[in-house]
Amino acid sequence: MMATAATCAFFPAANPPPDSGAKSSGNLGGSLPGSIDARGLNVKKPSFGSLQAKANAQAPPKVNGTKVGVMDGFKNDDEVISSHHPRTFINQLPDWSMLLAAITTIFLAAEKQWMMLDWKPKRPDMLADPFGLGKIVQDGFVFRQNFSIRSYEIGADRTASIETMMNHLQETALNHVKSAGLMHGGFGSTPEMSKRNLIWVVTKMQVVVDRYPTWGDVVQVDTWVAASGKNGMRRDWLLRDSNTGDILMRASSQWVMMNKETRRLSKIPDEARAEIEGYFVDSPPVIDEDSRKLPKLDETTADYTRTGLTPRWSDLDVNQHVNNVKYIGWILESAPMQILEGCELAAMTLEYRRECRRDSVLQSLTSVLDKGVGDFTDFGNVECQHVLRLENGGEVVKGRTEWRPKLVNGIGTLGGFDFA
Repeated sequence: MMATAATCAFFPAANPPPDSGAKSSGNLGGSLPGSIDARGLNVKKPSFGSLQAKANAQAPPKVNGTKVGVMDGFKNDDEVISSHHPRTFINQLPDWSMLLAAITTIFLAAEKQWMMLDWKPKRPDMLADPFGLGKIVQDGFVFRQNFSIRSYEIGADRTASIETMMNHLQETALNHVKSAGLMHGGFGSTPEMSKRNLIWVVTKMQVVVDRYPTWGDVVQVDTWVAASGKNGMRRDWLLRDSNTGDILMRASSQWVMMNKETRRLSKIPDEARAEIEGYFVDSPPVIDEDSRKLPKLDETTADYTRTGLTPRWSDLDVNQHVNNVKYIGWILESAPMQILEGCELAAMTLEYRRECRRDSVLQSLTSVLDKGVGDFTDFGNVECQHVLRLENGGEVVKGRTEWRPKLVNGIGTLGGFDFA
């Protein structure tokens, strides 16, 4: 429409000849022959014999020497040409009103598109930042980012899965480094780390979940870093309901540097320490460290085993090793279905022992502790121990999980579990 209006402004369309219009109106647009009326009946044309005459056979009358009452359709060619205004520069200019209308239409369409981009929420529980870019708060030490729980991020329980929440934690950690201007090359590596082919790897992760968000909820994730020993870094997260401010999950992790080429752990170089120590927060971890030793688990002591687990190409990150969130899903592969259906994960402690590569084949082992409380007669929790290892026996991840009964209308799930 806009292109047509603008074109018409510069090239006005010529009016159709009057004769053609007269013919069309005489036979209903040319669709009916002259001998058939609109109802489809044959009609004979009246014949007036010698009285029939041409419309332009008689000369037009004159008044004081001037022809009057002559329609344009009956003027001869000389009269039509002479009746037009003379061609001047002004007459050849485009129709500025049409051009102005076209420009106005373009501006209105552009304004509509801009208003759609500059979208503002109409409800307080909607995501205030539709692009989820995050920001630095609390004097530059804490990074905050909002996430909206999507339909494809919830599980059979109609709540967000633990993998979804862990991915949100990882996303805020990387965005924190990026927003601080320290992202360079590798996955969260600083400029000095990239010069030395160093990357961050997680060695321990502790998570406590108070409540899982549901579809459409908006969660607010805060993250910050602190020193951990001489050659480590601790990163904590606090996940809240952005509408109520209630704490949904707490997480604390420990990280060390590894050489990307040799795949060996490395000390933190002084140059790299100078880049990051200015962002360290002097505060205790959000979760008290679980120092309990994880027992050794093998085929003889495990209650459940899942074998033949292999990484897919999509499971690898930019550092060419399996993303640490993927390990959680593999660990839960060997958890008994009774626990997965009747309980929800309340706490988790993971110790990462070695990395998993693309060609690795793994086994998932699970042992259920305190089997006597499995009937939930006292609404007690269930504790499990896990090991994810290579087929040759090398341990990749060791973990401990705690499960609580799922709530149905505010009441704990009932029913006995048989862990035989």
